[in-house]
Amino acid sequence: MLLRPDTFALTALLAVLIGLGPVSTDMYLPSLPDIGRLLGASTAQVQLTLSAFLGGFAVGQIFYGPISDKYGRKPVLVAALTLYGVGTAVCAASNSIDMLTAARFLQALGAAGPIVLARAIVRDLYEGRRAAKELALMGTIMSLVPTLAPIAGGLFHVAFGWRATFFAALAFGLGALLLVVFSLPETLKQRSTAAISPIGILRTFGQIIRNHTFIANTAIFAAGYSGLFAFISASSFVLQGVYGLGPVAAGAAFASCGVGFVSGSLGGTRLVVRKGESWTIRAGVSLLALGGLAMAAALLVGGLGPAGILVPMAIYTCGFGLTMPQTLAGAMKPFPDKAGAASSLAGFIQMTSGAATGILVGHGLGDSAWPLAIAVSATALIALTVFLASGAARRGPAL
Repeated sequence: MLLRPDTFALTALLAVLIGLGPVSTDMYLPSLPDIGRLLGASTAQVQLTLSAFLGGFAVGQIFYGPISDKYGRKPVLVAALTLYGVGTAVCAASNSIDMLTAARFLQALGAAGPIVLARAIVRDLYEGRRAAKELALMGTIMSLVPTLAPIAGGLFHVAFGWRATFFAALAFGLGALLLVVFSLPETLKQRSTAAISPIGILRTFGQIIRNHTFIANTAIFAAGYSGLFAFISASSFVLQGVYGLGPVAAGAAFASCGVGFVSGSLGGTRLVVRKGESWTIRAGVSLLALGGLAMAAALLVGGLGPAGILVPMAIYTCGFGLTMPQTLAGAMKPFPDKAGAASSLAGFIQMTSGAATGILVGHGLGDSAWPLAIAVSATALIALTVFLASGAARRGPAL
């Protein structure tokens, strides 16, 4: 039975598709120190498996949007989920850090499709505040994934070893594939006539990147995500290596920050209707800055233990939960006929920014949490600065 627009069931399915990314990154976080030990890899090499995922995610997003604009959302989604399953199976079978890193890149090429196409489907079906509300509602449902995935990953790791987390991710991906095949309708109403070639894709991206509304909203979104990914990539090493937590406790500590994201996403569904997109983004970037600066202040004071990292990060993730849906909707708003391409380009910028931040933090990690605090506070201040400077360009012309 095919799902219909404006139903909770369709929203939940789109949230599942978006949740594939957090499942692939968050579930194996408690295993990172042991992966390094068992595969004979350094902290920077293990952290590279996360950055490789983001690199593959960024590359994949370049193609899925334009291809789906021409051939439809559903067939491209089926192909992407199939590729994800293959990559995840190779991750589970890896016997070296290099093989795992390469497999993570392949896994990410598949995982990029669902998140790009879920956003494009929202733009196919809804506009303006309705689109922002839908993305926020999807974010609220999806926020359960980064909350539960690290806890589940820690339990799987303790019971069965690090490979079990990838088998669980494979099961999640296969479930999503079955839902798409049997329940998702095709939502693309008007197919693009643009040529599917490197030159054609670059030409389309060139038209999008010249739009000031797209640039301003994407810059805020990418900066906020970069700080979040700094925490994702460094949290296991900081919580286990600096503060001495075990895999399950570290997973639970990481998941506690998901409470902030749930609060932000849920609050965003209401605030965007009552106060509008700009007010909601203002509240979000203010919380990003508050969380980032609070983390730096906590380390300066000292003696607060993991709470000095986790409480500020919960504030930060609440801000990101408020900011993300509104800036994504704002970035795609000017492109009703190129929603897939706009979603692809926004995702590419998001992932490359996050990967670069993660690599820098990974090389700086040692016996201190300062590299993490510096990255989180710096990216938060960048997001706040762009918001304050963008003004009318961010809001764009009324459609």
